[in-house]
Amino acid sequence: MLSRCDLIKGAAVALFTLSIQSAWAQETKMNLFKIVTIKDEIVVGLSAEELQALGGNDASAVAHALAQKGDLTVWQYNVHRGPNGELQQAPTAKIGLLANASLRVEPYTTPYQIVPHP
Repeated sequence: MLSRCDLIKGAAVALFTLSIQSAWAQETKMNLFKIVTIKDEIVVGLSAEELQALGGNDASAVAHALAQKGDLTVWQYNVHRGPNGELQQAPTAKIGLLANASLRVEPYTTPYQIVPHP
């Protein structure tokens, strides 16, 4: 039978583990954007740090950076099956975006878990 001390220790370990997982999830949070071009639409992912380096945290910051720099290198995201079979939004290729081919940048939401890029 478990003692009261063992239960308290177990609860403390569980809370600590959950707080670490939550902090890790926030640190690796990816922001997805749909890039609409003349020919197609693609989904790209940027981390919070990458967005801050572009000068903001929303689609307008991405569009402005693309217009200012003329091109951006980003990770393209697509839906794939994860290791345990569930669908997830995962990075598939590092691509270059050109300002003259992009018409619109908009936020993108997904019901799937988002895998951070390398």
